[in-house]
Amino acid sequence: MNGTAEKIVIFDCDSTLSSIEGIDELARPCAPEVHQRITEMTLDAMEGRIRLEEVFGKRLEWIKPSRQAVEALGELYIETMLPGAEACVADLQNAGWTCIILSGGILQAILPIAARLKIDQVEAVSLRFDADGNYLDFDLNCPTTRTGGKPLFIESLRKTSAHRDFIVMVGDGASDLETKTVVDLFVGFGGVIVREKVRAESHHFIMDLSELAPLLAKICEGPRI
Repeated sequence: MNGTAEKIVIFDCDSTLSSIEGIDELARPCAPEVHQRITEMTLDAMEGRIRLEEVFGKRLEWIKPSRQAVEALGELYIETMLPGAEACVADLQNAGWTCIILSGGILQAILPIAARLKIDQVEAVSLRFDADGNYLDFDLNCPTTRTGGKPLFIESLRKTSAHRDFIVMVGDGASDLETKTVVDLFVGFGGVIVREKVRAESHHFIMDLSELAPLLAKICEGPRI
């Protein structure tokens, strides 16, 4: 690997840095049948059985999460952060990697866990609320609200600097796997849930975040992929 290259690791958040799926947690106060339907929709999207845009706005309209609920979700992300996440990110940063979170989750809820991990850049979906904190809508222009959105972000990232030429994606779901064609290395993660398609098609597959830094160190010491 070229020693002058900027090394970037992009993490998914839900079921990768944290053990929860945020949208499912927001749905818990809903009627049981609504909560069940939302969790089913989330699973179908994460497994790649339906397109993300078919369910993204629908789930939020059913839940109508308040600002207070989103703030509570931010606290829950920290409480359910995976063991070793902080050490993993610190080890990578100490080795010269830039860490980014790229998620279809809610920006306001993910920012606290990003701050705990000392990750400065977060690309996720911002929600809008009225003056009383009631849900209005979400950022329709955010690419991670739809299928193919994460690769679009990474393609844009590559264009910002000629030296950003070694990018790794780490994630558990179908939307993460979509980035395989635009990153240098796709690392599937199964520490929360193993999705067989992701495991089968990843360049590498890990079950614990403690495996990531040694894996990347070994790869970067060898020939460029």
